[in-house]
Amino acid sequence: MPVVVYVAPTGATATSAGCFITVAASVAAMAPATTIGAAHPVSIGGFPSGGEEKTDETMKQKLENFSVSYIETIAGKRQRNVEWAKSAVKESASITAEKALQLKVIDLIASDISDLLQKLNGRVVDGKTLKTAGAEVSEIKMSASEHVFQKLWRPEVMFILMLIAIYGIIGEMTTPGAILPGVVGAIALVLALYLAAVLPVNVTGLVLIALALMLFIFDVYATTHGVLTVGGIIAFLIGSLMLFNRGDPLFRLSLNYIIPATLVTAAFFIFIIGKGLRAQLLPIKVGKETLIGKTVTALTPIDSRSGRIFVEGEYWNAISDTPIEKDEQAEISAVQGLTVKVKTKGK
Repeated sequence: MPVVVYVAPTGATATSAGCFITVAASVAAMAPATTIGAAHPVSIGGFPSGGEEKTDETMKQKLENFSVSYIETIAGKRQRNVEWAKSAVKESASITAEKALQLKVIDLIASDISDLLQKLNGRVVDGKTLKTAGAEVSEIKMSASEHVFQKLWRPEVMFILMLIAIYGIIGEMTTPGAILPGVVGAIALVLALYLAAVLPVNVTGLVLIALALMLFIFDVYATTHGVLTVGGIIAFLIGSLMLFNRGDPLFRLSLNYIIPATLVTAAFFIFIIGKGLRAQLLPIKVGKETLIGKTVTALTPIDSRSGRIFVEGEYWNAISDTPIEKDEQAEISAVQGLTVKVKTKGK
């Protein structure tokens, strides 16, 4: 059965595996202003370092040599430009549809499906004459699960999930018992780790983002006047830029995501987490702990068994290890239930 590969609509690309598929077709067609090429093998998954998987040079050379010989074989079988096909793998060469037709990489250019069917009509492919004029087109649509994964397997999705995981887990830690931030953060973390095993993640980028988070938190406790926060913003920005393998255009993370995420993360730690942690360091202003250290006047004699004082608009039972006379000043040293323990002022 003859197979026609059509790269469309205008602006579409046949890169990486798409280049191999197009070259292997019985008939290769492209829409105007589309491109083909950039088929150098890319290693994906397993938390690669520096944008490439931790394989030695020999293994990389084997992978490249196999890809070159493979595309050379299929291009030769379809009588297409073998030298250009090899350059698409070895040098990541990329050309437009018009240039591809000129170099005999593809067979024809068609503006749309109707135009394609007209130009295919009467063409002899593998000894068979195609009769496509007026043919009915039946589209095989993606399933619901394919649609979902098509949207999820993207660097932008992993980046957003990673931010949700960070905010959710930190929100649960700073507000224990809230539950919802922790659950959302945990789910986002699992999904982000799953995508990290699929996408070409750069470990250096992850380390820089983790360093940025630590700098944000350290600046809350250290008197650096925001120096660590500035360092954290820079580390987060550079880490986000390095997070994915930028050698392949399919895995580049747009600045439209990186810049807002950097600003939101910096604001999150400066105005929310920072102020929340600083609030925990403030002296206690309400509750029984605020009574400790206050100076009071004994309303009755106070000994180890009984006594009375008046403080903060309330009458309290009071005891003291050393006897305190009526109207004598004393200092509250502890609160034990509904009884305060006092001591002679200055002792």
